[in-house]
Amino acid sequence: MEPMKLYFDVRDIFRSPRLALSGKKIWLFLKANLFGFSIYWVLSYIALLLNGVNFSNALNMYGLYPYLFCTENVSLISIIIYLIGIAIWIIAIFFACTAVSRITYKQLKGDDFYSVADARNFVNNHRYPIILTWVSILLIALFFIIGAIIFGLIGKVPYIGELLFALLYLLYFFSSIFTVYTLVVFITSFIYTPAIVATLEEDTMGTVFQSYSTTWSQPWRLVLYNLALIPILAIGITVFRWFWLAGYKLINVIFGADWLMGTKLHNIVGWATELVNPNFITCKFINCTSSADTIFNHHTMLPLQEGTILSSTEYISGTIIAIILFSLMLTIVSYGLSILSVGETIIFTILKKKSNYENILLRSDEDDKAEKESDKNTDDSVDQAKEDSTE
Repeated sequence: MEPMKLYFDVRDIFRSPRLALSGKKIWLFLKANLFGFSIYWVLSYIALLLNGVNFSNALNMYGLYPYLFCTENVSLISIIIYLIGIAIWIIAIFFACTAVSRITYKQLKGDDFYSVADARNFVNNHRYPIILTWVSILLIALFFIIGAIIFGLIGKVPYIGELLFALLYLLYFFSSIFTVYTLVVFITSFIYTPAIVATLEEDTMGTVFQSYSTTWSQPWRLVLYNLALIPILAIGITVFRWFWLAGYKLINVIFGADWLMGTKLHNIVGWATELVNPNFITCKFINCTSSADTIFNHHTMLPLQEGTILSSTEYISGTIIAIILFSLMLTIVSYGLSILSVGETIIFTILKKKSNYENILLRSDEDDKAEKESDKNTDDSVDQAKEDSTE
């Protein structure tokens, strides 16, 4: 099992779209998005109900895409519930990021047979650093901010306050610089925590340390490599989306012929399209109207003619097609996330090589150690069996 040959420079990042185009990786993100979106959808409608919005009206207005802040006078409890839904979705995505990073890391090491189940087990065993790293770094920044507030209050004390402020000014200055740096590190940790956990198998404190270390030692490469990843991501999503839309249009052209399904296809697919891709969402809270054309290319869709009445079987079929179309739309998002996850894993591998001259693809991970231990136990059992048979 030989590691993949890398240049350990920006050229390796161009491998991201190809390595990300994997059924395992896209499936992991698709499951995370479906789970996260389902929770978000339910909690969003609960938040709207608690804010006094009738469910039927809300469903007709928002459909699959509820948004709390389109309503007026939003209550605090509604905001909390709505934000919980968003947080759960984000956490689900970052768990998937870690799983995909782990699969990518194993793939870079030469193991192409690392399974989804193996990645899921790894995430379950390392789930706390994925979340607690951000919390820890924010708490560090919060500690310094609270300390500044306390010393600011002390500074209000007559005579002593002014003198203490002057004497400790240099300490305040460097503490302020460290706080700003910590907030920058938080951004780094938000991006690289899945890759750090997946490759180095760090705990929370280790991941925090790696976030600080990487930000300090490789700031320009962090920025430039991610700037290089952005156009690669955009091109990858565009090509992937083109193939999906081409397949969608080809089905409509063939099955929509008058001598085949004709009007029936227009009814079913048109109904499904309107469910997945609503014509407009009027947002009163922020005074905006978002056309579907700004989110999707509406000209590629098959609109339902106004006044069309569908049969019961057409409604059922349309709903099934809507679920499929929505899932296919999420696969485009999932492929984009897969490119990001693979790209950040490759970038972190390069950064470790550049900063510590360490090729992390050559290090023994916990799976390698477990396999060696298993082989050793097997050999010991064989030797014991031979001794027993000799006796």
